[in-house]
Amino acid sequence: MAKKVILTGDRPTGKLHLGHYVGSLRNRVRLQNSGEYDVYVFIADLQALTDNARNPEKIKNSLKEVALDYLAAGLDPKKTTIFVQSQIPELTELTIHYMNLVTVARLKRNPTIKTEINLRGFGEAVPIGFLNYPVSQAADITAFKAHYVPVGEDQLPLIEQCREIVHSFNSLYGEVLRMPEIMLEENDACKRLPGTDGKAKMSKSLGNCIYLSDDSETVRKKIMGMYTDPNHIRIEDPGCVEDNAVFTYLDAFCKEEHFKKYLSEYKNLDELKDHYRRGGLGDVKVKKFLYQVIEELLQPMREKRAYYEEHLDQVYEMLEEGSKKARVEARDTLDKVRKAIGINYFDKM
Repeated sequence: MAKKVILTGDRPTGKLHLGHYVGSLRNRVRLQNSGEYDVYVFIADLQALTDNARNPEKIKNSLKEVALDYLAAGLDPKKTTIFVQSQIPELTELTIHYMNLVTVARLKRNPTIKTEINLRGFGEAVPIGFLNYPVSQAADITAFKAHYVPVGEDQLPLIEQCREIVHSFNSLYGEVLRMPEIMLEENDACKRLPGTDGKAKMSKSLGNCIYLSDDSETVRKKIMGMYTDPNHIRIEDPGCVEDNAVFTYLDAFCKEEHFKKYLSEYKNLDELKDHYRRGGLGDVKVKKFLYQVIEELLQPMREKRAYYEEHLDQVYEMLEEGSKKARVEARDTLDKVRKAIGINYFDKM
């Protein structure tokens, strides 16, 4: 029986951080290693160019960094097809066909797009390519006949718009496109990891990230400077774990075995939280524990990353081979779309 298909990716606008890891990347590695799925992961350089067209060098450099982060985190090109969006020209034609099924008004109403437009301060000067982001993403998803799309919560409106496009296309031209399903991280803390400053989301533009490639001392400084409960001034004061970034990170990353290794006076996170709530537990102790948990995760990644930084030829070869493989699948979907619309004029000639 054919395996179900999973597709997901990232815009190359910088290195990946812990929010990317818990929001999607960790789950991709798990799905890849389960052996139950055909996994496609792509670097969305064309989508990154929609708001970086005047700085293409940034995208070129970031593409390498994202690829290194993928390999360091455990994505395996022998198990996962890793490709570059711009190397699949079929995606561009699919986008054009889908654009005819979506109104400008609908794109402007997309909550994710509205938020991103405001964050970038575009005002009325929104690049067409950026506004068209959901349509381009629908082309990516449908080209590879994805059953599931692992995403963070902020991407839900984009997947919903993709589903609308699939419904419209199939209603007009027949059942050609597969209807994708959303796959969310089950751990609530992982759906939207806050920044180290306690703000709602870890973001490169806000400078509140812990990057997968950060060295040990940088990670230590960032964690020791993290936002906690502003009312927890003295150790003996009762503390609040809700909206406390340090405890949100522990929810996302720590396991019971971490307590045995690094904080043996507590059995689990619930005991640690209870002590913090009633007072008598200082922020420094909790932060040091979090640092040990994060270091255990990141140290193996640093070692893998260092290897591939010394063998960049292997990284680019992996991307090229993955793109060739991905293009075969995208071509098959485009052929079906062209036939359904009726523009395969010369197929029989």
